[in-house]
Amino acid sequence: MQSDIHTQALVSEAAALVEGVADQFAIEGQYVAGEEVNSGHINSTFLVTFELESGERRRYILQRINENVFKDPLAVMRNVECVTSHINWKVLRKKRGLGGQTLSLYPHKTGRFYGSGEGGGIWRCYNYLEGCKTYDVVENARQAYEAGRAFGAFQNLVSDLPPGEIVETIPDFHNTRKRFDALMGAVEEDRHGRVASVQSELDFVRGSEGIVDRLLELVDRGLLPLRITHNDTKINNVLFDQETDEAVCVIDLDTVMPGLSLYDFGDLVRTATNPAAEDERDLTKVKLRVRIFESLVEGYLASAGQVLTEEEVLQMAFSGRLISLELGMRFLTDHLNGDEYFRIAREGQNLDRARTQLCLARQIEESEEEMKHYALKVANAR
Repeated sequence: MQSDIHTQALVSEAAALVEGVADQFAIEGQYVAGEEVNSGHINSTFLVTFELESGERRRYILQRINENVFKDPLAVMRNVECVTSHINWKVLRKKRGLGGQTLSLYPHKTGRFYGSGEGGGIWRCYNYLEGCKTYDVVENARQAYEAGRAFGAFQNLVSDLPPGEIVETIPDFHNTRKRFDALMGAVEEDRHGRVASVQSELDFVRGSEGIVDRLLELVDRGLLPLRITHNDTKINNVLFDQETDEAVCVIDLDTVMPGLSLYDFGDLVRTATNPAAEDERDLTKVKLRVRIFESLVEGYLASAGQVLTEEEVLQMAFSGRLISLELGMRFLTDHLNGDEYFRIAREGQNLDRARTQLCLARQIEESEEEMKHYALKVANAR
C-alpha cells in the first residue's frame, strides 16, 4: 500500500511559528509556505517551501522533536548529526552527489544543526527527497529485498563508526531479560485483575524464557559485536523511488543507538514478514511469509554481508523470533499494567497486539531451522 505524504494547512499562529523557525536555517531563497505533515506519531513535522530568485521552488522537512518521548533531545540530535555526517562523508567519497543514502541536516544560524522556536522546543531541518514514496506493508518479494538492502546499506555505512560515538538515548531498549522480568513483575502485581485472562499467553512466554538471554550471552562471550543500529526498521522508514521502486534511503534516525545488527534485522523480520495488522484480532491472518524472509536476507546480505560476522548470520532467523517475543512481552506487560505506555484506541488493544506478536514468534520457531539454513546458504554463496 502506497503511503504518500499527506499535509494540511497551518492556522495563522502555527504558520507564523513555522516561518520563523524555517528562516533560522541555512536554506537558499525566500520562505513561501508551510504545511503540517499528518504521518508520523511522535515528532511535529512540517513541509516548507522556499523560492529561489530564478523562480524555482524547493521543499524541506522541518521538525520539532517530541521532548515527552525523547527526554534528552540534544543527545538525539548529536546522534543524528554524527550518523548523517559520517554516511554522507562516505557517500561523497564514492560519488559526486550525496546519493540519497541518508537525509542531510541543514545548519542553523548558530552554526549547530538544530535551533529553538518561539516558545521553546528543539527544531531541525532536513532536505526533502522529491519523487519518493513509502509503503506501510510489504506487498511482494522485491519490496522486501529493497528494504533489506536499504537497512543493510545503513549497517554497512556505519560499520566503521565506533559505537562509543553514539549516546544510548533509551537505556536497555532491547534487553530481553529485563523485558521478561518486567512482565513477571506485572503478573505478580496484577493491579487490574487481568492475569487470569492471559494464562495461555503467559504459558508461551514462560516456555520461551530459555531464549531471552541468547543474544545477550553471545555478546558477553564476545561472539556478537556491538554496532550502531537504527532500532526502528519498519518498511515505512525506507524511501522508495516512485519510478523504479528501488530503495533510496533509510529515514527516521531518532532511535539510532549502540546495539546489535540482529536487533535491526529481527525487527525487520517481525514487521515485514507478517501481512496482518499489529492489533489483528483474527490470528488466522497472522502469517509468517517465508519467501519475504528470504528476500530480506538476500537484500540485507547483499549490502551488509561483508561486515557481518558468521555468528550474526547464524542468528538472523532467530532474531525475528526473539524480537517478536520481546514486543509481545512489552504489549502484554502494558496490558496488565493498565495500558500506561502504548496508546490504545479501544479496550484490549494491547492484548491483541501481544497476541499477534506471540503468534508470529511461534511460527518463526516452527520454521527457524529452515530459515537459518537459507541465511547460511545466501551468505556462503557470496
